[in-house]
Amino acid sequence: MDTMRDRFAPAVSRMLDEDPRVAVVVAEIGAAAFDGARARHPDRVINVGIREQLLIGAGAGLALTGMRPVVHTFAGFLVERPFEQVKLDLGHQDVGAVLVSAAASFDWPAGGFTHMAPGDVALLDTLDGWTVHVPGHPDEAGTLLRHAVRPGDPTADDKVYVRLSVQANSTALPVDGERFLVVREGRCGVVLAVGPMLDAVLAATEGLDVTVLYATTVRPFDAAALRWSAEHAMADVVLVEPYLAGTSTAAANDALADVPHRVLGLGVGRRELRRYGTVEEHVAAHGLDAGSLRERIGAFLAGGRVPVAG
Repeated sequence: MDTMRDRFAPAVSRMLDEDPRVAVVVAEIGAAAFDGARARHPDRVINVGIREQLLIGAGAGLALTGMRPVVHTFAGFLVERPFEQVKLDLGHQDVGAVLVSAAASFDWPAGGFTHMAPGDVALLDTLDGWTVHVPGHPDEAGTLLRHAVRPGDPTADDKVYVRLSVQANSTALPVDGERFLVVREGRCGVVLAVGPMLDAVLAATEGLDVTVLYATTVRPFDAAALRWSAEHAMADVVLVEPYLAGTSTAAANDALADVPHRVLGLGVGRRELRRYGTVEEHVAAHGLDAGSLRERIGAFLAGGRVPVAG
């Protein structure tokens, strides 16, 4: 199966053909994938070299002229390294761009901690007005990329982050870039699986009487879906996110502010794992494999006096 990133360049290249407002800005990483598009649109496919601050600045400059820039590199180089430019060149100047990352939290362990970005969504959460998409399947990535860029829409000028990963669920779901999906209904709690965490969550909660929600758009946070689920089940909520644990805990608490509830945030831990290993080893070390999730979710729900199947 293709990865999400495999789908990225062909999808955006088609949007370049469709809409003269769309432009692509890269910083060496991923540049070769746009060779064909660059030949057709040399003025709208720009490689700034290994200059991540310029990457964001160039994207913002294009947006100021009325273009719809798609800006791409690894997550750590897209959000963390040029964060001042994200905050000022895009946010302060109030112009939009579509930031599309690769490498996610630990997709390339051999690259070391410089190529890992578990804190990217939490960092963007300190800024106002960002939409954040976290697809869980390559097909969903294509849908959400088009939803983010909106080729042919002359009003498209919002700030969007699309987080691509090599981790993926086995099956795509009909995501719409806005709502959480109800995948399974139950009465004894709510488990929210974000992006590529869905397969592990479904395996971990097999036989448990819980509602499973699926989120591929985490900002804005679909408070209505969480409230509805909590009203139809016990308001014990577990968030399973493929980035920094607890990133959406505040959003869940805000959604249930007037409802007695408990929230458990599961995700990537803060401790740096210095033996870089494999993606699967990182998943297990952070307790995000199905077996570990079942143990942690079960213990949390049992603490709320919920019977848990063996």
